[in-house]
Amino acid sequence: MVKIEAFDSVWDALEDDPIEARALERRANLMRLVQDKIEKGKWSQPEVAKMLGISRPRVSDLVRGKLSKFSLDTLLIFVERMGDEVHIAVRKPKMAA
Repeated sequence: MVKIEAFDSVWDALEDDPIEARALERRANLMRLVQDKIEKGKWSQPEVAKMLGISRPRVSDLVRGKLSKFSLDTLLIFVERMGDEVHIAVRKPKMAA
């Protein structure tokens, strides 16, 4: 008999610690933002590499969604190099109803 586990999100399935799962989700969201900006800008990989100050193979990793290869800091830097300003807000979690 196969035991089936249910998770609230894919991130919870990947990480046992809910705080680590949330951090992974945040990194993925930032990566998707950068990927969207690349698509909308219709830049080539060499153009993106120059803009972000990275190699073309690193751009390929970024476009392919290789999340484990990019830290939160690196993704935040990419967002700023692409022309957006980053703001970080810290707040207490909402109480469960």
